[in-house]
Amino acid sequence: MSNNNFKTLAVAGLAILSLVFLAVFFIQEKSQAKKIPADLIELQAARLMAEASEAIFSCQKARGLSPENNHFDVNRTGLIGLENSPLTTTLGNLKAKRTTTNPNLAALVVHLMKKAGVKKGDIVAMGASSSFPALIIASYCAARSMEVELLTIISLGASQWGANQTEFSWLEIEECLRQAGFNQHRLLALSWGGEDDSGKEYPEDFRKRALEKASNLNLKFLEAGSFEQRVQQHKKLYFEAAGDQGIKAFINLGGSSVNLGRDASILELSPGLAEVKKIPPEKSRGMIQEMARLGIPVIHFLNIRRLIEAYNFPWDPQPLPEPGENLFWPDDQFTKSKPIILFTFFVLAGFLWLLVLFFIRKKFSRPVP
Repeated sequence: MSNNNFKTLAVAGLAILSLVFLAVFFIQEKSQAKKIPADLIELQAARLMAEASEAIFSCQKARGLSPENNHFDVNRTGLIGLENSPLTTTLGNLKAKRTTTNPNLAALVVHLMKKAGVKKGDIVAMGASSSFPALIIASYCAARSMEVELLTIISLGASQWGANQTEFSWLEIEECLRQAGFNQHRLLALSWGGEDDSGKEYPEDFRKRALEKASNLNLKFLEAGSFEQRVQQHKKLYFEAAGDQGIKAFINLGGSSVNLGRDASILELSPGLAEVKKIPPEKSRGMIQEMARLGIPVIHFLNIRRLIEAYNFPWDPQPLPEPGENLFWPDDQFTKSKPIILFTFFVLAGFLWLLVLFFIRKKFSRPVP
């Protein structure tokens, strides 16, 4: 066998092996995504979220708001707002908003809290805008199912199709939830949201009604201040409420600047149980980076499309899945070790292929006696 033939066969064999192992990798990637079924606590959270959604829808009807006429809310959840309103702060993605109304998202919150090391009786802090009301409810239900104490601060500002109805903002949703028995969390305070968290761009009649409603619910609005002052204000509220027990995880929902911070590195943060790689200076550090600096795990809910793809959830499902339907989790241990295992087998297979070629070449290269 000539050198050229040997090299050609060697390269061709290694190329074929590469394609085979790549195919195996992607096949395993798909097949392993549905390996571990949800447990009872996760299923309970999903059922609670379905109940909470029904309660919100009924509450809106009882107030004469006709949620059944909201053509954006095709699954009749009561958790999809308007395209535009005086409370709308930023652009939004309607399909992403509808995707989060899947009751199984509450199970995902449980799953992520467990991955973060949260256990029964622990304290978890949560900062949220009203952009994803369904995710706030999912977190409420997850904490209730896990018997975790959830400390929350919520901003009334919302992106498109969030809780942006002036007659049914997060304040009204919170009231409806409490009336339906979903009151196990601790809503520490509200912020106005908007450009500088002052809500100055909101209609005056809405601000007046919101203050009255908050007072009736024994809630307070935080005072607007500089960015750094607001971050420290939120931090103080969380840690004073947690006391000596401390905070075991922080959940961010939506795009509130107090939580995201002002450093461009936040754009690189993956959704789910996030790995915060950069801690920016205090002047641009939000609650996400501050909690990470203190060694507290961060669960990040933004970039919904990327998150639900990672967990094999349906995008904009119509109708919504039943609680627990097709609910499985990736095998994290296998996922972490899979590339190493496949690479090892590829190296061994490549070595064996070259060894076989070497012996073939040696045999056919012997001089004829």
